[in-house]
This record gives sequence, C-alpha cells and structure tokens, in this order.
Amino acid sequence: INQREVGSDTESFGRAMRRVLRQDPDVILVGEMRDEETVSTALSAAETGHLVLSTVHTVDAPETVNRLIDFFPPHMHQQVRAMLAGTVRGIISQRLVPDTAGGRVAAVEVLRMTGRVRDMILDPQQTGRLPEVIADGEYYGMQSFDQALLGHVRGGRVTMEAALVAASNPHDFKLLVAADGKRGTTMDDLADAEGRRGAEEESDRTGS
Repeated sequence: INQREVGSDTESFGRAMRRVLRQDPDVILVGEMRDEETVSTALSAAETGHLVLSTVHTVDAPETVNRLIDFFPPHMHQQVRAMLAGTVRGIISQRLVPDTAGGRVAAVEVLRMTGRVRDMILDPQQTGRLPEVIADGEYYGMQSFDQALLGHVRGGRVTMEAALVAASNPHDFKLLVAADGKRGTTMDDLADAEGRRGAEEESDRTGS
C-alpha cells in the first residue's frame, strides 16, 4: 500500500490522482471527494479501467449521484451523468442507529448498477426515481435504508421507535412494517412506538 497525505506528500487530491495513474495501481482509494477537480480525476481514472473507492458526505445513495453531478457547472452535467453511468459499479450508504444493547448498528443502503439505474442516471427527469429501483432491486443485491432497518427490527437489534426516527420516510416505513406484519413481524411494537412518540411530542408542546 502506498499512501499520500495532502499537505505533506502532495499539494492536492487532484495532483495526487494524476500522478498515481502513472504507477499502474491495482486499486485507488480517495479518502473523500469534495471538489470538482477530485471528482473529475477519480472518474477519469475509473474510465481507464482502474478500481476507484471513495467517500462522499450525503444522506443516501440517490443523493450521492446528485451530489457528484452538482460539483460541476450546469453545462457539464450531462457529460458527468454519462461518466457516472459508465463507471459507477455501486454506491453504499450507511447510518448508525441506536441498538437495543446501548451501542450503534449500521443500517446500510445499497445501489448497484443495472441497465435501469444507468438509464435513470443519464436522464435528469428520472434520477429522482432511483429510490424506487433500490427498493425493488433485491434480486440484484440492492436494499433501501428502510428495508435495512426492517431487518434490524426483525432481528431484535433495533427498536421500532429508533427505526422510525432513522427511517428515510417514516410513513413509508410504517407501510413496510404493516406489509411485513402479515409475514410475522408484530404490529404491537409499531403501535407502542407511535404512542411513545406522540406522548413525547405532547410533552414538548406542554413544556414549551
């Protein structure tokens, strides 16, 4: 493993990326993509066949796509969409949720590249539908945050109350739990969690 530290071994992420391509790397790990230069160089490296791993601060996998595009000026957005559609293999997002043991457990959302995902990235009018594809993509190894949370609730690792707080869409999560209830997940936990949340909200209003 060869490591370069910005400010010590190199002046910037972009400069380090350009130079590392001359050294025949097997895998390139960029600590964080946070500007246009770094994202552009990382995508260029991926286009030449290199495996590039990196991180971006976003709330979920679909927002990661939008975030990478928004690093660039509007006139370049379609070009960047084409680069993403041609190079991205997957996006994994995580949220740390309080567990029943007093610690934290990761709820993981997974987006994998398929023909449908590629088309949605290319079409700005369809990108907003990526959450639907993730939710329906179990066959391809995809899962949404809410599906991950449901798995933790089933396994007793996360309470229903904590899951509702962490869910991307609490209303949709309730529907997911209700549908799963027919297959064995108890609805009592959901009712209890909603009751506690309602009591807390009423207490907050009374206290204010």
